[in-house]
Amino acid sequence: MARAKKEIKEQPVEQVLWASADKLRKNMDAAEYQHIVLGLIFLKYISDNFYELYRKLEAGEGDYAGADPNDPYEYRAENVFFVPPQARWDYLQGRALIMLEHTEFSS
Repeated sequence: MARAKKEIKEQPVEQVLWASADKLRKNMDAAEYQHIVLGLIFLKYISDNFYELYRKLEAGEGDYAGADPNDPYEYRAENVFFVPPQARWDYLQGRALIMLEHTEFSS
């Protein structure tokens, strides 16, 4: 017997984010949860700065001619954190979406 497909409802992004945060938090104390959230905000901040410089280095124009966008020392010279590929925001965001899809369809 085939399983009935769940109907997917369109929801505003804010509602989806709030529901996701509640699922993540579960029975965790707010003081402990803030460390996770603040860590994610910091990661997003350094990733945005990283990508901004990465695009400049990749274009290789002006002061960035001949620069290697995968060289951590290029970022250090500009006072920007070098973010390894597995820690970059878009990579983590993509992995989170895969995990979210997996958990939605397995339940």
